[in-house]
Amino acid sequence: MGKKRIVKKDGEETEGETKKPVSAVSKKHTDTGILSVQSTYNNTKIVLTDVKGNTLAWSSSGSLGFRGAKKGTPFAAAKVGEIVGTKAQVIGIKQVSVMVRGVGSGRESGIRGFLSKGIDITHIKDVTPVPHNGPKPKKPRRV
Repeated sequence: MGKKRIVKKDGEETEGETKKPVSAVSKKHTDTGILSVQSTYNNTKIVLTDVKGNTLAWSSSGSLGFRGAKKGTPFAAAKVGEIVGTKAQVIGIKQVSVMVRGVGSGRESGIRGFLSKGIDITHIKDVTPVPHNGPKPKKPRRV
């Protein structure tokens, strides 16, 4: 179901993926932002916010059409980073600070895909939650 036929008015047919165009005119313009990268074993999500925390742009590997185990790959994370980077260029972002959360394989490649669009990174911070002791273990089973 991925490929769709596109019939133009000339009568010629083309096959290809349908893509959402990135908005050419953005309503918000800002210079700095915060890039949050959440990378799990199954998916990679990237959210671009302003300094106050309001979402400006986001994408995930599932929303790009990757399914199953391919969502957690570094290639899918790089594509997500590129998409958010193009949206950031339209908004006018010049520099971002990055917060990385999670232990998946898309941590670094998502940032590299975002960097390919020419936006400066001021600092990178790892905010992965670490349990200090965890919950109380279950009692041993009595038989």
